[in-house]
Amino acid sequence: MINPHLKSFGNTLIVGVGPAGIHAAVDWSKHSNQVGLLNRKGIRANQIQQELEQNEYAIYADLQTPQARHLSSGTTVSCFYNGYEDVEDIWHTLVLCTPSDSYTQVIQQLNLAAMMRLRTIVLISPGIGSNLLLQRALGQHAASIELISFSTYYASSRFPFHENTMLKTVVKGMKRKIIVGTNRKDSKITPILKAMLEAQTIQCELAATPIEAESRSITTYVHPPFFMNEYSLNEIFGSHISRKYLYKLYPEGPINQHTIRSMILLWKEISELLLCFGVKPLNLLKFLNDDNYPVHEVTLSRADIEGFPQMEPIQQQYMLYIRYSSILIDPFSEPDEQGKYVDFSAIPYKQAEVDNNGHWYIPRIPYEDYKKLKLLCSLGQLLGVQMKHALALVELFEDKLATFIEEKGADRFAFDMMTDDTEEQAATILLTFREQEAEACLDTT
Repeated sequence: MINPHLKSFGNTLIVGVGPAGIHAAVDWSKHSNQVGLLNRKGIRANQIQQELEQNEYAIYADLQTPQARHLSSGTTVSCFYNGYEDVEDIWHTLVLCTPSDSYTQVIQQLNLAAMMRLRTIVLISPGIGSNLLLQRALGQHAASIELISFSTYYASSRFPFHENTMLKTVVKGMKRKIIVGTNRKDSKITPILKAMLEAQTIQCELAATPIEAESRSITTYVHPPFFMNEYSLNEIFGSHISRKYLYKLYPEGPINQHTIRSMILLWKEISELLLCFGVKPLNLLKFLNDDNYPVHEVTLSRADIEGFPQMEPIQQQYMLYIRYSSILIDPFSEPDEQGKYVDFSAIPYKQAEVDNNGHWYIPRIPYEDYKKLKLLCSLGQLLGVQMKHALALVELFEDKLATFIEEKGADRFAFDMMTDDTEEQAATILLTFREQEAEACLDTT
């Protein structure tokens, strides 16, 4: 029997206490009876725990976008778990705010047999195939737990630069559109998530399948070509202080005719892979413009945007170059007294550095992108899809990383950087998909 006093998500546990985790905790607190936080053990988790105790478990999200500034708010979390050992059987919803390549580790470390109330797991920033992979990891618990995939984290957030705190997140921007997919046909939770996102002025569409939602992440198509090349990797692994920018044109940044061509090649290879999973490939230019960051129609006409997939490759490259040169500034910002628009592209590279545990830390851009792309390459190999360009990007990153590890010493890197279970993950994803295909065929006969 459903408890009539439970709010939409019941009790919600946020796994991963970064800027996105704090933001999610504040948002979910509005629709949950209580919210808890969990972070894997380590120096950082100890610091979070100490700060929570000093601040009576209060956290805050500062939304800085004009359309959502009024939604800035805070909450008090009920508890913090330093590691997975002591998680109680009080949670109805899990929200995973960790990198997608750690999802299976999270599930393996939770004692699901003792979490009898758990009914929903939300994946905030999954990769293509994450939902299928976790369905297998849940094992016998999969039948009772709904797995929901967002296309991507619905905002852009960071810890405040001038405040030494991990309990406040600064939300710099909100996504225009988020796609949500679930592994349940008649989900009662996805409409609630849709309403929650739309209350923050974010468009939300419900996808037919989780993998369709997962394929609608802008980073899948943009980050590898821009940040897994010689120029970017020299900045990320270099010993110099980088003064280059992620989204500027060469020589200030990586964008040139070759990285634009790389994006086209990667998009086409991923599109071929998605067709194998029954997912309609996206119109890349329309996706970048309409779902993410638009430009004025005088810059890119609606006819050009809609007709992009049918263009010749050189025309497609031209259209993308126009698009990226047009968002060097925010084209919809108001110019200042000197006529200058907001410098949209001045986002500096984060470089490899030593973390609190004394290990070398490889920035999320492009390390997470590399992990996701390598998984897609493994899926392509199993499905007979040629992904030569994606593989070339992966191999270049691995060569640069291997050289960096050799220079710094392997003992100064975390163990999980020395292990690779990509092929096993790809096989698991494909096996789960094939089983579901077979079940669907039986249901229709």
